[in-house]
Amino acid sequence: MSDETLHDALDALAEGRIVVITGDRYRGGDIDFCVAAKHVTSDAINFMATHGRGLICLALTPARAMKLGIQLINPGREQQSGRPHGRSIDAATGITTGISAADRARTVEVAVAERASGDDLVSPGHVFPLISAEGGVKDRPAAAEAAIELCRRAGAGDAAVICSILRDDGEMARPDDIAALQAEHGILSVDIERLLV
Repeated sequence: MSDETLHDALDALAEGRIVVITGDRYRGGDIDFCVAAKHVTSDAINFMATHGRGLICLALTPARAMKLGIQLINPGREQQSGRPHGRSIDAATGITTGISAADRARTVEVAVAERASGDDLVSPGHVFPLISAEGGVKDRPAAAEAAIELCRRAGAGDAAVICSILRDDGEMARPDDIAALQAEHGILSVDIERLLV
């Protein structure tokens, strides 16, 4: 990927558009949609649910997760999957069942608000936090850390909404599988390797 293409992807995130993250070393080539949490909308959530089909997650820095009272579900070594999931959340107010695209967008909005605290959230919920490594993408070159780094570079905050992408047959998608979808919707890709140079 050229620097120009990376710049275009950062512009897209700054404008509230979705990009695709590739090159996650921990998930064997799985790819993810990504949008800056500060710009998330019900339309973006619905697009991810429709075309991504995977778990919709909120990537958070350790500092923000701590501020929200969110800890790793399993911080120990026993039966550890290596996935940095925190407890699932819903907004404490302003939602109905929590699962609609609008409700999940509201939960993200509440969680990343400047003065947000744990009092603004309830658990369990329908948004799944991922707590990034302290050292970011250089410590853990995975989608959650890459998403946060991209949003920071784009001037779009330090939190992101990501969603794994599945093919129509339910198997994990690879870049070639979604080329037509990206072309149709003007969605750019960013490889994690570009953030490590």
